[in-house]
Amino acid sequence: MELWRKEPLPSSEVPNNEQGAIARFEVDGIAMVRLLGPQDRLLRTVESEFPLVRVFVRGNEVTLEGEPEQVASAKRLVEELISMVRSGHDLGEPDVETSAKMLRADPSRSPSELLSQAILTTRGKSIRPKTLGQKNYVDAIDDNTIVFGIGPAGTGKTYLAMAKAVQALQRKEVERIILTRPAVEAGERLGFLPGTLSDKIDPYLRPLYDALNEMMDPDVVPKLLATGTVEVAPLAYMRGRTLNNSFIILDEAQNTSPEQMKMFLTRLGFGSRIVVTGDITQVDLPAGASGLQLVTRVLDEIDDIHFATLTSDDVVRHSLVGRIVDAYTTYDAENQARRFEREHGDDGSRAQRRAPHVRGRNSRESQRRGDQS
Repeated sequence: MELWRKEPLPSSEVPNNEQGAIARFEVDGIAMVRLLGPQDRLLRTVESEFPLVRVFVRGNEVTLEGEPEQVASAKRLVEELISMVRSGHDLGEPDVETSAKMLRADPSRSPSELLSQAILTTRGKSIRPKTLGQKNYVDAIDDNTIVFGIGPAGTGKTYLAMAKAVQALQRKEVERIILTRPAVEAGERLGFLPGTLSDKIDPYLRPLYDALNEMMDPDVVPKLLATGTVEVAPLAYMRGRTLNNSFIILDEAQNTSPEQMKMFLTRLGFGSRIVVTGDITQVDLPAGASGLQLVTRVLDEIDDIHFATLTSDDVVRHSLVGRIVDAYTTYDAENQARRFEREHGDDGSRAQRRAPHVRGRNSRESQRRGDQS
């Protein structure tokens, strides 16, 4: 079915025309290209969210035609998108999909209010949460001293935590930012690395440097690093320290041991906040339990500690990433179920397998007792 036209359809071609609905309104005060997107991709995304609705644009007039209930929902979505553009939000296809999902889940909530609040604006680019899960995560960082951001790749766990850290530094809420992560190889044995100690550990910390350079002036970052206002260090360097008036981020926390996690969390000093991020499905430890997996059970009932769980719905990378995450989650769940069946099997069959052994042992014990008597 052809979903996109610039001109309205003849009445004979409008889906369910006899029972259909038409919504028409004008868009003023914004450039239409910001609402339509390149090659009108954003409004095509609106149509993909509402298959029984067709969208037509002439000048600054938008017309929606199709099934009445979907026309009303699509109109509400377009109005929210217009509000987001007016507030300075640069729309992308994920914004349209997320807004539609939020309105379906709770029509009383306004995506334009929830998603238009920028954390940082740097070099003309605004950094803001793009999904409801991300918004709840950011709010939790504001409301709690320690926050754990747990979720798959691409959900913005570290990126948003970095933005909140830079925001806190700029507002003078903290005196320094400390970024750390365990230096664990991701399934590869790199062997001997030449150079100084800094040269050896920098590759593990490179993602943190990249995010820092994106959110701050690259000319300022070296000065902040030199003065210690921003510190990037491996987790091993945290032992024995008390970190006061700091915003501390532990990245890739799934690769910490339980002992390392305890050590890190007890570094918390006065006036500090901690954000711990990780993906418990991507543990690179050679053996032993993950400190991130354990801490969810140990600290889950302590006040001022919040566990924010992000899902594939919060992935803001390429749309394929979310589907890849879901596919691996399903695969892992099926493998776990098969492994459980192999290890445990049916209770009745286990009893039958043990029965001959038990009967033989009992017979021998009876015979031994008879001999002794």
